[in-house]
Amino acid sequence: MSAFDLVIVGSGPAGYVSAIRASQLGFKTAVVERDQLGGICLNWGCIPTKALLRSAEIKHLIDHAQDFGFKIDTYQVDLNKIVERSRRVANQLAGGIHHLLKKNKVTVFKGYAQLEKPGLLQIKAEDGKVETITADHIILATGARARLLPNMPTDHPLVWTAKQAMVPSFLPKSLLIVGSGAIGIEFASFYRTMGSEVTVVEMQDRILPQEDEEISALAQKSFEKQGMQFLLKTTVSNLDAGEKTVKAVLESADKPKKTIEVDAVIVAIGVVGNTENLGLEHTKVKVDRGQIEVDQWSATAEPGIYSIGDVAGAPWLAHKASHQGIICVEKIAKLDHVHPLKVNNIPGCTYSLPQIASIGLTEAKAKAEGFDVKVGRFPFMGNGKAIAMGEAEGLVKTIFDANTGEFLGAHMIGAEVTELIQGFALAKSLETTEAEMMHTIFPHPTLSEMMHESVLDAYGRVIHF
Repeated sequence: MSAFDLVIVGSGPAGYVSAIRASQLGFKTAVVERDQLGGICLNWGCIPTKALLRSAEIKHLIDHAQDFGFKIDTYQVDLNKIVERSRRVANQLAGGIHHLLKKNKVTVFKGYAQLEKPGLLQIKAEDGKVETITADHIILATGARARLLPNMPTDHPLVWTAKQAMVPSFLPKSLLIVGSGAIGIEFASFYRTMGSEVTVVEMQDRILPQEDEEISALAQKSFEKQGMQFLLKTTVSNLDAGEKTVKAVLESADKPKKTIEVDAVIVAIGVVGNTENLGLEHTKVKVDRGQIEVDQWSATAEPGIYSIGDVAGAPWLAHKASHQGIICVEKIAKLDHVHPLKVNNIPGCTYSLPQIASIGLTEAKAKAEGFDVKVGRFPFMGNGKAIAMGEAEGLVKTIFDANTGEFLGAHMIGAEVTELIQGFALAKSLETTEAEMMHTIFPHPTLSEMMHESVLDAYGRVIHF
């Protein structure tokens, strides 16, 4: 029986990062993984979708090549090669995770982990071999899977979750996407750019409901201009999947029930944590609606057992999971100056065309929390670099406490905002006020200048618009 200081169940962004940090701190560390190293994010989420979206960006540029002085009469889309490249990128990075764990002397067990009791794990390999290990500390980082509709056919070739949507065997002429969060919108953007007729169903009254309302409205307008159709305050009451098409029954409070027929359906209505078959019944660990309950240090109700990442609840973001893992391990190690995770400091990104990124409070939430706010806005059309790139559509919006100058949030839509948001994330982490941000020198010509101008605008000092 092998003994470890710390064992992590799951090797996604939460698991492998916390394993490496634990090893750095001197813990004898092991990771148990039932599938591929890197978890869903690396193999079937964050990374391969960005590879697909990169292909969509290239197609978008080819379609607009004439605007840049190029004439391209004909070209072909090779869907198989697009998917093949996406899988190759994911596999390359999975190999990188294996190297990092080996380099940091982290032991990797391949198999299914189950708690026999606190501190004791049984690992069952696919060949049936069973191994038992002990650990002073156990971190559950088992991730999450797609939430399914109760009336959804499972394992049907025309009804997809995100995983199936990443490896399509054909390009649907018509596509229904259920859910308009980041995952739904990214797939809507990819398939629409590739030529599919895309309809998005959202049960709330606007798309991207977690984003600032102004940004949501701009996003919908941009997507509709590309040819997408949105059905808001609408739900799917039934899916009838046939051999070649899927019939979806749509219901809305203010419209008659209707049925649409499409070539494929993507269900993107959130995730549910992987809490089953972990042996939690042998512990005091509590699960609420598919999520393991934890405190601010990721500790569960059972001493010595912790949970991080998607299985521990929203926001379901890889960078949140990694940071949460580091905090958890450093707290176990009793390091000084360890701080709990601040949810308002977590940036969110949607890698559609156009991109969307945000951090902190929306304007509505800031007002709801009692802040007297100052709001700044700067459009892409006022930025020289954006115009030179042919990307003059977009907006940078910043929100401040009018009384103290505290930076409350930023919300952006447009080219490369998923890269720009990190500047605002650093500002939030440093507890920056408008004064420091206004006195920061931004390089010219860059898209980042819009961040500066938006802050200036909040205080009546905007220069270029």
